[in-house]
Amino acid sequence: SFLLPQTWGVLALSATSCLSCLSCLLGLAVSIGLTLGNQGRALLAPCTTPVSRECPFDPTHVYVSPQGAVDAP
Repeated sequence: SFLLPQTWGVLALSATSCLSCLSCLLGLAVSIGLTLGNQGRALLAPCTTPVSRECPFDPTHVYVSPQGAVDAP
């Protein structure tokens, strides 16, 4: 039996999607492993000052919405 060109297209897209998913899972597993390996110490290591080029946020600040804030429509 023969397969339609659409079938080959779907098969190729499916294989590409599977490879992409596997590479993302591998990257996630590596990053989780590295984080667990150093007990998360390296996550904020570049943050020597609260706001710097290496650390663009203040890790000690609690970000909350002001009281009575209304979302824009």
